[in-house]
Amino acid sequence: MPHDHAHPHDHSHAPHGTGHNHAHGDHLHSHLHDDNAAGDLQVLAAQFIDGFLQAKDKTSYLRLAGVPFERAAASGAKSLKLVDVELKTDWQVGTASPSFGSRELSYLPFPGEMVRERTNMSLIYVSMDEKSTLDIRDFLLQRKKEIEA
Repeated sequence: MPHDHAHPHDHSHAPHGTGHNHAHGDHLHSHLHDDNAAGDLQVLAAQFIDGFLQAKDKTSYLRLAGVPFERAAASGAKSLKLVDVELKTDWQVGTASPSFGSRELSYLPFPGEMVRERTNMSLIYVSMDEKSTLDIRDFLLQRKKEIEA
């Protein structure tokens, strides 16, 4: 990932020399640029899903990743329990966008080699009174914020 933005420190100071792989205090070199954040999150989600699919022990994989098996209900009364992990695969076979000066869509079907698979994961939590779905991308964003805090 490029690291070409200015920030208020020098990369040539002791004790770690001119290398870029260093961590000190509150500074780690894993910056996500705003324009790359969505793409980076999508890559992270895809890797998380691949890991889950390959894991022999799915429950342990989720625990190691920090997925909560209980979370607060919207009402606050009872906690919700994780009961399902849902995977949904879509195939993008074309694109549609608004046409200039028209209410019609401009549609472009993809040739076969451009068709793309998109798999998403959701964590399904329930209680006696409520059901909640947590998109894996929202979970990963939340984990990132927790780690950076």
